[in-house]
Amino acid sequence: MSEIYEQLQKALKSIRKVTDFVPEIGITLGSGLGGLSEKIDKVCEISYKDIEGFPVSTVSGHDGKFIFGNLSGRKVVCMSGRVHFYEGYKMSEVVMPVRIMGLLGAKIILLTNAAGGINTDFKPGDLMIIRDHISVFVQNPLIGQNPDELGVRFPDMSSVYDKALISQLEDSAAATGITLQKGVYIQLTGPSYETPTEIKMLRTLGADAAGMSTVVEAIAANHMGLRVAGVSCITNMAAGILDQPLNHEEVKATADAVKDKFERLVMHFVQVVH
Repeated sequence: MSEIYEQLQKALKSIRKVTDFVPEIGITLGSGLGGLSEKIDKVCEISYKDIEGFPVSTVSGHDGKFIFGNLSGRKVVCMSGRVHFYEGYKMSEVVMPVRIMGLLGAKIILLTNAAGGINTDFKPGDLMIIRDHISVFVQNPLIGQNPDELGVRFPDMSSVYDKALISQLEDSAAATGITLQKGVYIQLTGPSYETPTEIKMLRTLGADAAGMSTVVEAIAANHMGLRVAGVSCITNMAAGILDQPLNHEEVKATADAVKDKFERLVMHFVQVVH
């Protein structure tokens, strides 16, 4: 048994001491988007600190717990608060939660985040379907010994974001009267925001939105053979686009302003996804 898989099994055992709940869908909630967790008909909650060997979120706006229950008639496990590379965790620890959701039984993973808009056609408050990502600015979570129990050494990444799930997100948006953007998301390490010149470079590379999470989780989930969908909430325009400084309070405030739209989209998607 690989060391990574052994660590995952210890964490899984901690969870199974509390619940035998088997989710269909795993959901990760980004900064300021945790309100969706209140819509879940909860079976139980487990704090990350109560799971053996599990990383604990240290960022304001990230609760740091798994929520198990029913949402729109489907069994879900919700990651209310994620952990980030910039908090000082190893990348294998950063992706540990999404791997646990898969080992718990989830076959579909919906990753959400708060992101800075790079595409100048975007505006704060937009929701963007992630159609692809750029990962080259962060450490790949698969570096090191490959946990063969999870997936192959050299996984294909030509279709990380499941095309059928993207189509179903678009259908859910149409059904709920929500206009969606679609684009490429790029993950940077953080915690500092990017400079205006860095944003110009990222736009040239083809990125539409930037953030400090999600990509490595998508890689780890895809490695496990899970179906992945992603939605970014554009909470601010990236550095240099508007003549104003960036701050985390703006991110949370914008996410709060669009929470109803975000929740309608996710709840409909969870109901109809297959």
